[in-house]
Amino acid sequence: MCHKKIFSLVLVCTFTIGLSLTGCSKDEILDQYNNVIQSAGNATLTGDLSLKGKRTYGDDHYTGTYVADYKDFSKTEYLFGGTSIERENGKDISVSCNLEITEGTAQVFWISGSDDPVVLLEASDGYSETLTLPEGGNYFGITGDNFTGHLEMNIE
Repeated sequence: MCHKKIFSLVLVCTFTIGLSLTGCSKDEILDQYNNVIQSAGNATLTGDLSLKGKRTYGDDHYTGTYVADYKDFSKTEYLFGGTSIERENGKDISVSCNLEITEGTAQVFWISGSDDPVVLLEASDGYSETLTLPEGGNYFGITGDNFTGHLEMNIE
């Protein structure tokens, strides 16, 4: 459902920008379109005030660090990511995280486009890998069911 909202927002913004860019070069139009797409994608991320932990962004919203202690957490947080045609810093990112589950269940995930989420961790363990992001929406997050524990995540 969230992807439908983003798609609708993108269509409206694209149409509006298209009308205002008459006379611009193809590259200028594509840059503006990419900026709109990225802005719409940032709206999907969980806001800082709603997060259980502390997030610090890196060069963009795809990268950074996150540290959190959870107690009886039964929600989903979208920590990093966005929606872009061309990510300025390239498609490869390094993801490392450590998850400690004391009670309940939790999954650290990566979701790309309309694909099913890829579970990176769902037990007390560590994860480290370099991933190549496809074009479009890519988000990293955590979901829990009565989860009590700790998460540390670093994406570069």
